[in-house]
Amino acid sequence: MTITLTRRRALGTLAAVAAVGGFTAPALSREKVKVGALRFTSHAPSFVAYERGYFAEAGLDVEFEFFQAAQPMAVAIASGDVDFGVTAITGGLISLAEKGAVKVVGGALQEEAGIDGQVVLASNAAHDAGLTSPAALKGKTFGISTAGSSFHYMAEKIAAAEGFPGEVGLRPLQKVSAIIGALKSGQIDAWAIVPHIAKALTAAEAVRPIGRIADYIPDYQVTTVFTSADNALEERAKTAAFLAAFSRGAADFNAALVDSDSDTAAAEEMVRLIHTYVYTDRPLEKAAPSIRNGAMRITPEAALKMGSITDQLDWFKAEDLVRGDISIEQLVDTSYVASI
Repeated sequence: MTITLTRRRALGTLAAVAAVGGFTAPALSREKVKVGALRFTSHAPSFVAYERGYFAEAGLDVEFEFFQAAQPMAVAIASGDVDFGVTAITGGLISLAEKGAVKVVGGALQEEAGIDGQVVLASNAAHDAGLTSPAALKGKTFGISTAGSSFHYMAEKIAAAEGFPGEVGLRPLQKVSAIIGALKSGQIDAWAIVPHIAKALTAAEAVRPIGRIADYIPDYQVTTVFTSADNALEERAKTAAFLAAFSRGAADFNAALVDSDSDTAAAEEMVRLIHTYVYTDRPLEKAAPSIRNGAMRITPEAALKMGSITDQLDWFKAEDLVRGDISIEQLVDTSYVASI
């Protein structure tokens, strides 16, 4: 389903893109841009940037294209059918970067100490049998979508931290809905997922929480902003304008739903805005708790947590899930935003 909504420091005259107190970029003249998105709270900065006119102020005429999963969005960006998107770093994304098709240009969702993040869950049956913490995952089954997914990365990082690398039974189930069903029915023992899903499952007593990803992968850059390699290299003003508007949307989102000093009215307004795109099949009063539960920090000013991204790339290479000679420079264009 497609809904029509409507270049950074580069080549001399575009030298100043980032400024103290906010990310800025030269405004364009109504350049058409297609933005890939999932109907998740974590994609809210793009929705906020559209609804509050930040894309328009940057000279971008935005059209959203919604996807059911991240991998098809990555393929669409690689082919040039979509200009920008947000996704986790996966083996598929890295392989597209190795082929010169895509580039990571900014940071998005992140794990942060003190902020609700991804939760490690156990099935009720496994919990009753003693799986009460990630330290007990040795020999247990763990749901993932596919090999090379972020779920795969998280499961193995937990196993390595607890001293039993390679000794968790990974179960590829393709879709999140299938993983949820398998966990609830006890067909798999464990999983890790973002808070809006985890909290709903635990509140319904369908599963048990046993740990937090932030305790195992500190400062994890969960998702990134990416574009085609051609956009990153040749369309620098457009790319910078997108990142500037996206960053303004992220700042509003963080202030309203993540920071503890946000006021009630601002939070309620933000929830209503996001509900235009997320959980649209539910009335606002039923969707609001899930939207609030999905409010993890979006990295301010789209900065890149390069330590985390490098760790992820190194892990994928060590596991032979991507070519061993791909460099961080092939995956990431660090010229657009700060590296932190």
